[in-house]
Amino acid sequence: MTGSTTVTPDDVKEALRVVMDPELHLDVVALGLIKSIDLDAEPIDLKMILTTPFCPYGPWLVQQIKEVAEKTVGGKEVKVEVLPEQWKPELMEDPTLLGFF
Repeated sequence: MTGSTTVTPDDVKEALRVVMDPELHLDVVALGLIKSIDLDAEPIDLKMILTTPFCPYGPWLVQQIKEVAEKTVGGKEVKVEVLPEQWKPELMEDPTLLGFF
């Protein structure tokens, strides 16, 4: 999605579906981890949460999200901010995927 094509936050979110949580085996979008994407900010601002506060895969997930987002927006810099918000299954697109409900 480079060149003259206008990229939207939804385009970035869709591209981020390739980033999988290694423990839950679901993508970061389905899990509801991506909270906002501000394409007008310099650098582009992406806010996310982790499934647990001390997620051992947190730094890896942040790096994967940053790389995919930057590729999607044509190489522009993306700042990924991890919010202190508590994740819960209700944030998922489909909470039944975890079998809790």
